[in-house]
Amino acid sequence: MPLYPQLSLNQQQFLPTLIKATQWPAQYEDSTHQLWHCDTVAGEYMLKVCNSNSVTRSFFWQGMLHLFDVQLPAQLGLFKTVYNTVEQLGTLCIPNYIASTSANKTNNEPAFILTKMMIGYGIAVNDINDGMVKALAQHISQLHLAQQPLWGKAVQPEFALNDWSKRLQITLKILAKQQAIPNSLLDEALAQAKDITVNFTVPIMLDLRWDQFLQQEGRLTTLVDLDAFAYAPRELELVLLEIILNGQQAKLFIKHYQQQHLLPDLSSVRTVYRLLLFLMNVLGEKNINIWMLHACQFQEM
Repeated sequence: MPLYPQLSLNQQQFLPTLIKATQWPAQYEDSTHQLWHCDTVAGEYMLKVCNSNSVTRSFFWQGMLHLFDVQLPAQLGLFKTVYNTVEQLGTLCIPNYIASTSANKTNNEPAFILTKMMIGYGIAVNDINDGMVKALAQHISQLHLAQQPLWGKAVQPEFALNDWSKRLQITLKILAKQQAIPNSLLDEALAQAKDITVNFTVPIMLDLRWDQFLQQEGRLTTLVDLDAFAYAPRELELVLLEIILNGQQAKLFIKHYQQQHLLPDLSSVRTVYRLLLFLMNVLGEKNINIWMLHACQFQEM
Protein backbone atom coordinates (compact mmCIF):
# COMPACT_ATOMS: atom_id res chain seq x y z
CA MET A 1 0.00 0.00 0.00
CA PRO A 2 1.44 3.45 -0.91
CA LEU A 3 2.39 5.68 1.99
CA TYR A 4 1.88 9.42 2.35
CA PRO A 5 5.27 11.04 1.62
CA GLN A 6 7.35 12.20 4.59
CA LEU A 7 4.71 11.28 7.18
CA SER A 8 5.33 8.67 9.84
CA LEU A 9 3.20 5.53 10.02
CA ASN A 10 1.66 6.91 13.17
CA GLN A 11 0.67 10.18 11.46
CA GLN A 12 -1.06 8.54 8.53
CA GLN A 13 -2.78 5.60 10.16
CA PHE A 14 -6.15 7.39 10.26
CA LEU A 15 -5.87 9.19 6.91
CA PRO A 16 -7.76 8.07 3.79
CA THR A 17 -6.04 5.14 2.06
CA LEU A 18 -3.58 6.55 -0.45
CA ILE A 19 -3.50 5.48 -4.09
CA LYS A 20 -0.87 7.90 -5.44
CA ALA A 21 0.90 11.08 -4.32
CA THR A 22 2.29 13.58 -6.83
CA GLN A 23 4.62 16.33 -5.64
CA TRP A 24 3.95 19.89 -6.80
CA PRO A 25 6.88 22.24 -7.45
CA ALA A 26 7.55 24.99 -4.92
CA GLN A 27 6.09 28.36 -5.97
CA TYR A 28 8.73 30.51 -4.28
CA GLU A 29 12.34 30.25 -3.21
CA ASP A 30 11.34 30.63 0.44
CA SER A 31 8.34 28.31 0.33
CA THR A 32 7.94 26.63 3.70
CA HIS A 33 5.76 23.72 2.59
CA GLN A 34 6.13 20.84 0.20
CA LEU A 35 2.84 20.19 -1.58
CA TRP A 36 1.51 16.82 -2.68
CA HIS A 37 -1.61 16.08 -4.71
CA CYS A 38 -2.95 12.88 -3.18
CA ASP A 39 -5.34 10.50 -4.92
CA THR A 40 -7.06 8.38 -2.28
CA VAL A 41 -9.90 5.90 -2.09
CA ALA A 42 -11.99 8.74 -0.63
CA GLY A 43 -11.17 11.32 -3.30
CA GLU A 44 -8.50 13.93 -4.01
CA TYR A 45 -6.63 15.71 -1.24
CA MET A 46 -3.86 18.27 -0.81
CA LEU A 47 -1.04 17.40 1.58
CA LYS A 48 1.18 20.22 2.86
CA VAL A 49 4.28 19.13 4.78
CA CYS A 50 6.06 21.88 6.67
CA ASN A 51 9.84 22.22 6.43
CA SER A 52 10.92 23.49 9.84
CA ASN A 53 14.32 24.65 8.53
CA SER A 54 12.66 26.78 5.84
CA VAL A 55 10.40 28.36 8.46
CA THR A 56 13.41 29.29 10.58
CA ARG A 57 15.12 30.99 7.62
CA SER A 58 12.00 32.76 6.35
CA PHE A 59 11.76 36.50 7.00
CA PHE A 60 7.99 36.14 6.78
CA TRP A 61 7.74 33.55 9.51
CA GLN A 62 10.31 35.35 11.62
CA GLY A 63 7.98 38.34 11.49
CA MET A 64 4.98 36.17 12.37
CA LEU A 65 6.91 34.76 15.32
CA HIS A 66 8.25 38.01 16.77
CA LEU A 67 5.07 40.03 16.26
CA PHE A 68 2.25 37.50 16.71
CA ASP A 69 4.01 34.61 18.49
CA VAL A 70 2.94 32.37 15.61
CA GLN A 71 5.22 29.32 15.55
CA LEU A 72 4.20 27.56 12.37
CA PRO A 73 5.47 23.99 12.85
CA ALA A 74 4.29 23.95 16.45
CA GLN A 75 0.80 25.25 15.69
CA LEU A 76 -0.32 23.39 12.56
CA GLY A 77 -2.00 20.84 14.76
CA LEU A 78 -4.43 23.56 15.91
CA PHE A 79 -5.45 24.66 12.43
CA LYS A 80 -8.89 23.07 12.54
CA THR A 81 -9.93 26.09 14.60
CA VAL A 82 -8.51 28.47 11.98
CA TYR A 83 -10.39 26.75 9.18
CA ASN A 84 -13.63 26.78 11.16
CA THR A 85 -13.22 30.47 11.99
CA VAL A 86 -12.56 31.62 8.43
CA GLU A 87 -15.34 29.41 7.08
CA GLN A 88 -17.85 30.91 9.52
CA LEU A 89 -16.78 34.53 9.13
CA GLY A 90 -15.83 34.85 5.44
CA THR A 91 -17.82 34.67 2.22
CA LEU A 92 -15.52 32.48 0.10
CA CYS A 93 -15.26 28.69 0.07
CA ILE A 94 -12.33 27.14 1.88
CA PRO A 95 -10.98 23.58 1.68
CA ASN A 96 -12.51 20.95 3.92
CA TYR A 97 -10.10 20.34 6.78
CA ILE A 98 -9.19 16.65 7.17
CA ALA A 99 -6.26 16.44 9.58
CA SER A 100 -3.11 18.18 10.79
CA THR A 101 -0.41 17.68 13.37
CA SER A 102 2.30 19.82 14.86
CA ALA A 103 5.95 18.89 14.49
CA ASN A 104 7.24 16.27 16.91
CA LYS A 105 11.02 16.48 17.18
CA THR A 106 11.19 13.52 19.56
CA ASN A 107 9.70 11.18 16.97
CA ASN A 108 11.13 13.12 14.02
CA GLU A 109 7.62 13.76 12.72
CA PRO A 110 6.99 16.83 10.52
CA ALA A 111 4.07 19.21 10.84
CA PHE A 112 1.49 18.68 8.13
CA ILE A 113 -2.03 19.56 7.08
CA LEU A 114 -4.33 17.55 4.82
CA THR A 115 -7.32 19.17 3.14
CA LYS A 116 -9.84 18.27 0.48
CA MET A 117 -8.77 19.24 -3.04
CA MET A 118 -10.91 22.14 -4.25
CA ILE A 119 -12.33 22.64 -7.72
CA GLY A 120 -11.03 25.69 -9.57
CA TYR A 121 -8.09 27.31 -11.28
CA GLY A 122 -5.29 29.55 -10.12
CA ILE A 123 -5.45 33.30 -10.72
CA ALA A 124 -2.89 35.16 -12.81
CA VAL A 125 -2.66 38.94 -12.95
CA ASN A 126 -4.37 39.05 -16.34
CA ASP A 127 -7.29 37.00 -14.98
CA ILE A 128 -8.36 39.59 -12.41
CA ASN A 129 -11.69 41.22 -13.23
CA ASP A 130 -14.11 43.57 -11.48
CA GLY A 131 -16.16 40.68 -10.13
CA MET A 132 -13.12 39.18 -8.42
CA VAL A 133 -12.22 42.50 -6.80
CA LYS A 134 -15.80 42.90 -5.59
CA ALA A 135 -15.82 39.36 -4.18
CA LEU A 136 -12.51 39.98 -2.40
CA ALA A 137 -13.85 43.21 -0.90
CA GLN A 138 -16.98 41.44 0.34
CA HIS A 139 -14.93 38.62 1.87
CA ILE A 140 -12.54 40.95 3.67
CA SER A 141 -15.36 43.27 4.74
CA GLN A 142 -17.11 40.34 6.36
CA LEU A 143 -13.95 39.23 8.18
CA HIS A 144 -13.39 42.79 9.40
CA LEU A 145 -16.75 42.66 11.19
CA ALA A 146 -15.29 40.13 13.63
CA GLN A 147 -13.72 42.63 16.02
CA GLN A 148 -11.65 41.47 18.98
CA PRO A 149 -10.37 43.27 22.12
CA LEU A 150 -7.15 41.21 21.90
CA TRP A 151 -4.66 40.42 19.13
CA GLY A 152 -2.19 37.72 18.16
CA LYS A 153 -2.59 34.13 16.98
CA ALA A 154 -5.72 33.28 15.01
CA VAL A 155 -6.25 30.25 17.22
CA GLN A 156 -6.32 32.19 20.49
CA PRO A 157 -5.37 35.90 20.47
CA GLU A 158 -3.96 36.86 23.85
CA PHE A 159 -2.09 40.18 23.61
CA ALA A 160 -3.58 43.40 24.99
CA LEU A 161 -4.26 46.18 22.50
CA ASN A 162 -1.74 48.52 24.13
CA ASP A 163 1.01 45.93 23.50
CA TRP A 164 0.74 46.29 19.71
CA SER A 165 2.95 49.37 19.42
CA LYS A 166 5.74 47.92 21.55
CA ARG A 167 5.88 44.50 19.85
CA LEU A 168 5.67 46.16 16.43
CA GLN A 169 8.72 48.32 17.21
CA ILE A 170 10.67 45.32 18.50
CA THR A 171 9.81 43.26 15.41
CA LEU A 172 10.87 46.05 13.05
CA LYS A 173 14.24 46.38 14.79
CA ILE A 174 14.88 42.62 14.70
CA LEU A 175 14.01 42.24 11.01
CA ALA A 176 15.82 45.43 9.96
CA LYS A 177 19.10 44.15 11.43
CA GLN A 178 19.10 41.38 8.81
CA GLN A 179 18.39 43.61 5.79
CA ALA A 180 19.79 46.79 4.25
CA ILE A 181 17.25 49.44 5.24
CA PRO A 182 18.00 53.19 5.31
CA ASN A 183 18.24 54.37 8.92
CA SER A 184 16.06 57.38 8.14
CA LEU A 185 13.24 55.11 6.91
CA LEU A 186 13.49 52.84 9.93
CA ASP A 187 13.42 55.84 12.26
CA GLU A 188 10.33 57.22 10.53
CA ALA A 189 8.58 53.87 10.78
CA LEU A 190 9.48 53.45 14.45
CA ALA A 191 8.13 56.93 15.17
CA GLN A 192 4.83 56.01 13.53
CA ALA A 193 4.72 52.73 15.41
CA LYS A 194 5.23 54.51 18.72
CA ASP A 195 2.16 56.68 18.14
CA ILE A 196 -0.22 53.91 17.04
CA THR A 197 -3.34 53.41 19.11
CA VAL A 198 -5.38 50.26 18.45
CA ASN A 199 -9.07 50.15 19.38
CA PHE A 200 -9.84 46.66 18.10
CA THR A 201 -8.40 43.93 15.89
CA VAL A 202 -9.83 41.66 13.19
CA PRO A 203 -8.73 38.44 11.48
CA ILE A 204 -6.36 39.36 8.65
CA MET A 205 -4.28 37.38 6.16
CA LEU A 206 -0.64 38.47 6.30
CA ASP A 207 0.33 36.74 3.04
CA LEU A 208 -2.71 37.84 1.06
CA ARG A 209 -2.01 37.42 -2.68
CA TRP A 210 -4.15 36.56 -5.67
CA ASP A 211 -2.43 33.18 -6.04
CA GLN A 212 -3.87 32.11 -2.67
CA PHE A 213 -7.31 31.97 -4.29
CA LEU A 214 -9.09 29.90 -6.94
CA GLN A 215 -11.50 30.98 -9.65
CA GLN A 216 -14.22 29.26 -11.65
CA GLU A 217 -15.38 30.77 -14.95
CA GLY A 218 -13.97 34.16 -14.00
CA ARG A 219 -15.49 34.19 -10.51
CA LEU A 220 -13.46 34.34 -7.31
CA THR A 221 -14.70 31.32 -5.39
CA THR A 222 -12.17 29.83 -3.00
CA LEU A 223 -9.43 30.73 -0.54
CA VAL A 224 -7.03 27.80 -0.36
CA ASP A 225 -4.21 28.96 1.95
CA LEU A 226 -5.03 29.84 5.56
CA ASP A 227 -1.59 29.46 7.15
CA ALA A 228 -0.95 33.13 7.91
CA PHE A 229 -4.11 34.38 9.59
CA ALA A 230 -3.80 36.42 12.75
CA TYR A 231 -5.76 39.01 14.69
CA ALA A 232 -4.31 42.46 14.02
CA PRO A 233 -5.38 46.04 13.23
CA ARG A 234 -7.31 46.05 9.95
CA GLU A 235 -5.12 48.91 8.72
CA LEU A 236 -2.25 46.45 8.25
CA GLU A 237 -4.23 44.34 5.79
CA LEU A 238 -5.55 47.43 3.99
CA VAL A 239 -1.99 48.70 3.50
CA LEU A 240 -1.08 45.32 2.01
CA LEU A 241 -4.06 45.54 -0.34
CA GLU A 242 -2.82 48.92 -1.56
CA ILE A 243 0.25 47.11 -2.86
CA ILE A 244 -1.69 44.23 -4.40
CA LEU A 245 -4.34 46.25 -6.24
CA ASN A 246 -3.87 48.69 -9.09
CA GLY A 247 -5.58 52.08 -9.11
CA GLN A 248 -8.82 50.98 -10.77
CA GLN A 249 -9.08 47.87 -8.62
CA ALA A 250 -8.44 49.92 -5.48
CA LYS A 251 -11.35 52.25 -6.25
CA LEU A 252 -13.66 49.30 -6.81
CA PHE A 253 -12.45 47.54 -3.68
CA ILE A 254 -13.06 50.61 -1.51
CA LYS A 255 -16.49 51.18 -3.05
CA HIS A 256 -17.63 47.77 -1.84
CA TYR A 257 -15.62 47.78 1.39
CA GLN A 258 -17.33 51.01 2.42
CA GLN A 259 -20.72 49.35 2.20
CA GLN A 260 -19.91 47.82 5.60
CA HIS A 261 -17.04 49.91 7.00
CA LEU A 262 -15.75 53.43 7.18
CA LEU A 263 -12.31 53.57 5.60
CA PRO A 264 -9.71 54.30 8.30
CA ASP A 265 -7.04 56.94 7.80
CA LEU A 266 -3.94 55.06 6.62
CA SER A 267 -1.64 58.08 6.30
CA SER A 268 -0.40 57.78 9.88
CA VAL A 269 0.48 54.06 9.56
CA ARG A 270 1.31 53.58 5.87
CA THR A 271 5.08 53.93 6.28
CA VAL A 272 5.42 51.59 9.25
CA TYR A 273 3.12 48.91 7.85
CA ARG A 274 4.66 49.01 4.38
CA LEU A 275 8.11 48.66 5.91
CA LEU A 276 6.97 45.76 8.09
CA LEU A 277 5.50 43.93 5.09
CA PHE A 278 8.66 44.57 3.05
CA LEU A 279 10.89 43.23 5.83
CA MET A 280 8.65 40.15 6.00
CA ASN A 281 9.15 39.68 2.24
CA VAL A 282 5.40 39.33 1.78
CA LEU A 283 5.36 39.72 -2.01
CA GLY A 284 9.03 39.14 -2.78
CA GLU A 285 9.90 42.73 -3.79
CA LYS A 286 13.61 43.45 -3.26
CA ASN A 287 13.69 47.18 -4.06
CA ILE A 288 12.71 49.16 -0.97
CA ASN A 289 12.13 52.37 -2.96
CA ILE A 290 9.69 50.74 -5.38
CA TRP A 291 7.85 49.19 -2.46
CA MET A 292 7.58 52.27 -0.27
CA LEU A 293 6.69 54.61 -3.15
CA HIS A 294 3.95 52.40 -4.57
CA ALA A 295 1.45 54.83 -6.07
CA CYS A 296 -1.80 53.16 -5.02
CA GLN A 297 -3.35 54.64 -1.88
CA PHE A 298 -6.88 54.00 -0.67
CA GLN A 299 -9.15 57.01 -0.52
CA GLU A 300 -12.72 57.47 0.63
CA MET A 301 -15.37 57.46 -2.08
